[in-house]
Amino acid sequence: MNINIHKANDRGTADYKWLKARYSFNFANYFDPKRERFGVLRVLNDDEVEGGGGFDMHPHNNMEIITIPLEGSLSHQDNMGNSSVTTINEVQLISAGSGITHSEYNQSESETLKLLQIWIFPKTRNTIPFYSQINIEGKGELNRIQTIVSPDGSENTIRINQDAWLSRLSSAAGKQYNYRVNKPGNNVFIFLISGSVETGGFKADPRDSVEIKGEPEIFFSTSEKSEILIIEVPED
Repeated sequence: MNINIHKANDRGTADYKWLKARYSFNFANYFDPKRERFGVLRVLNDDEVEGGGGFDMHPHNNMEIITIPLEGSLSHQDNMGNSSVTTINEVQLISAGSGITHSEYNQSESETLKLLQIWIFPKTRNTIPFYSQINIEGKGELNRIQTIVSPDGSENTIRINQDAWLSRLSSAAGKQYNYRVNKPGNNVFIFLISGSVETGGFKADPRDSVEIKGEPEIFFSTSEKSEILIIEVPED
């Protein structure tokens, strides 16, 4: 098994007072020649935004941008006319395509917003931009891998312009799982929100990531209560 554990303490970091960020891949002032991307997965930022903090209107293009709040609520506005709030048990996706501008802020003036932001290169460039948001509360069944993002947007998932799948798992301790790759040749990136995972003789802890290549099926187990994000992406 071709497997790499990227430890939480080895991530890039930034502290802008209103924003504390941890980077799994090169971003802003963080650069490591070994951490450019994982296939078409370009960014996984683990952010804490202080009350009232956020980004003014700024542009993106040709990127699939997925935001998953872990605590608090994110306020969003864009030049397509969308104005929304995304909170826990919800997922937001911006397919930037030929170009969008948007702003994003912590909706609260006093409480910290914690979120994951994921950028994935699109399958097709310069498409018409679109915005999506879904509630996944009903998909949070314990001990079951639940797909939240998929290429066709079926079964209450968000459609993404890529042969990529994102799944969440809330697991009790002492459970075993197998994840089957949806498209042959895709690779799998597992991010530990909390808890621990053991796979291929390796153990990953909170905020670690497990990067697995060339395996059509992945077996893993949890030794404690765990929250897990699984990202399946093409190599290129």
